[in-house]
Parts: sequence; C-alpha cells; structure tokens
Amino acid sequence: MKTIDKRRAYSEKRAVWLRNYQRARARALTRLAQQYPDQYKELLEQERLADESMAKTWLDVTGATSISSSLGVPTDRNNDTSRSEQADGDEQNEGNVGGEG
Repeated sequence: MKTIDKRRAYSEKRAVWLRNYQRARARALTRLAQQYPDQYKELLEQERLADESMAKTWLDVTGATSISSSLGVPTDRNNDTSRSEQADGDEQNEGNVGGEG
C-alpha cells in the first residue's frame, strides 16, 4: 500500500470516528443542559468570557478574531446582543437539539 493510500485510509477512519464522537457528545451535552439548565448557563457564560478575554472568539465566518480585527479585517460591531441573551431567546425554538430521543 502506498504512503498516500495509508494516509487516506487513516484520515477516513479518523473522520468517521470524530463525526460519531462529536455527534454523541453533542447529544450528551444537550441532555446535561436540559437536566441542569442553571449550571449549564453559568458554565457557558464563564467559558464565553474566558474566550473573549483570550481573544479566541470569532467575529465572522472567516475566523477573524479581535486580534486579527486590529490588523485590518473588517468587523461588524452593530450587534451588541450578548450570547446569553441570544441563547435564552433560542431556547424556545430549540426542540430536540440532539436529533434523537
């Protein structure tokens, strides 16, 4: 088997594993958030603030962060709604986020 074929086979196997892991993890997180909504919101807010303080939050789909925005990447600062407010509003439309019951 050629080196490139080995790499491709490993990459495909890894992609399948990662997809299955992330899918199960997302369902578990959804269930935890439903069982412990207050703790989930508190932890989510702490993590959001930590990301913002380390300039790891994306400002748009290009992956621009506050560090790259200072380098001339255009950003839209007109939307001042906090993520926790957005999440609270989205909860009503959430339904079965995990996809399966």
